[in-house]
Amino acid sequence: MDLLTDSPVDNDGEHWQQASDSELVDHLLQRYHQVHRRQLGDLLYLAQKVEHTHHDHPDCPQGLTEHLRNMARELEQHMQKEEMILFPMLARGQGAMAGGPIQVMLGEHDDHAAAIAHIDVLTNGLSLPDGVCNSWRGLYTGLQTFVSDLQKHIQLENDILFARYLSA
Repeated sequence: MDLLTDSPVDNDGEHWQQASDSELVDHLLQRYHQVHRRQLGDLLYLAQKVEHTHHDHPDCPQGLTEHLRNMARELEQHMQKEEMILFPMLARGQGAMAGGPIQVMLGEHDDHAAAIAHIDVLTNGLSLPDGVCNSWRGLYTGLQTFVSDLQKHIQLENDILFARYLSA
C-alpha cells in the first residue's frame, strides 16, 4: 500500500458508535496514529524535494516543508499524550476523570484544523499548476489523503470517543 495515496477503508461512524472504547482506541492507534507518522515522513521528503527543485516556480508551495515539520511535531506530541495518558485512563475505566485531558485534546484538534487550513493556503487549495513533475503531483495527492485521514481521525475522537465522556 502506498501510504500517500491509499487509505485503508475506514468503517462508518455508526459502526464505531457501537464499538467499545478499547476497540475504538485500537482502531485509532492502528489506522490513524501509525499511518499519520508514516504519511508525514513521506510528505516531508516530497515537500522538501519540491521546494528545493522548484523554488523559482511562482506556484511553488514555499514554506510547506516547515509547516509540515511543525505539524508533525505537534501531532506527535498530541498522539503521545493520547497514547500515554488519555487512552490508558479510558482503558482503566477512569473516563469520569478524563474531562480535563479530553478538553485539552479538543483544543489541540482545533489547532490541527487550523494547520490543515494553512496547507490549503500554501498549496492554493492543492491546485496543481500545469506541467509539474511527478514529485509535486505525489505531494499533493499525499496531502489530500493525509488531510482526509486527519479529519476522519479527529471526527471519530471528537464525535464518538470523547463525546461519550463529555455527555456523561
